[in-house]
Amino acid sequence: MRIAFAGLGVMGGPMAGHLVRAGHEVRGYNRTFSKAQAWAERTGGTAHESVRTASEDAEALILCVGNDDDVRQVVSQALPVLAPGAVIVDHTTTSAEVAREIAALAAERGFSFIDAPVSGGQAGAENGRLTVMAGGEPDAFARMEPVMGTYAAAMRLMGPAGSGQLTKMVNQIAIAGVVQGLAEAMHFTKRAGLDPDAVLAAIGKGAAQSWQMDNRWPTMAEGRFDFGFAVDWMRKDLGLVLDEAARNGARLDLTRLVDGYYAEVQSSGGNRWDTSSLVTRLEPPKG
Repeated sequence: MRIAFAGLGVMGGPMAGHLVRAGHEVRGYNRTFSKAQAWAERTGGTAHESVRTASEDAEALILCVGNDDDVRQVVSQALPVLAPGAVIVDHTTTSAEVAREIAALAAERGFSFIDAPVSGGQAGAENGRLTVMAGGEPDAFARMEPVMGTYAAAMRLMGPAGSGQLTKMVNQIAIAGVVQGLAEAMHFTKRAGLDPDAVLAAIGKGAAQSWQMDNRWPTMAEGRFDFGFAVDWMRKDLGLVLDEAARNGARLDLTRLVDGYYAEVQSSGGNRWDTSSLVTRLEPPKG
């Protein structure tokens, strides 16, 4: 396919690279053109200075940008030049509201739209092992499923436009609670004089096991946070969650509490630390 890919950061860059390696004609756009050029040199794709030139006669537009307004801006520039019947796939984590808005705009022009936020982080993007939760029409999803399969290990259509974003919110609610529990467990482990490695070996295959325990317990124990899904990004996502909860009436007491804890981590300079840095509220990093 002729694919325009907007947003070539730590997630989008590897995802777009998988598309190139799968044989698609990928035209990469990034707000900072030098990043698009570097991506093109690494992957063999082509770098474009504008969304419009990247999207000209493209059969698909894939986005992995920052927020609702970024999505609106990219799509508005691409809509006039996309190929007839093109599909827009948005991997950005946004509000469900903007997903429905863009789906309506796309439909007016005869295009399809899929909101398709992802889970799996930078490692998942680099290894082609992301999870995609999607909202949109079944025909459009079926058309793009093999394309997304170049960088995703699991994909599921959850319902109409906006359903993917709502499912991603569920994902972030669950992660917030698990990471806070893990932080408190680590804090207790150290105060009790236990060896964190021995604790992991003892409980890591039982009911307490989780992806976060497998991947973040060891780095929590070492006080390493200079990697992974940044606190700033998590706070953006939890803001979307809490806004949606205000609309639908969901009670998210723990999520609101953990969001406040992440604000404390930000205030201590941990904006770009991994989300597991919640433990620093309880066990300040050494040095």
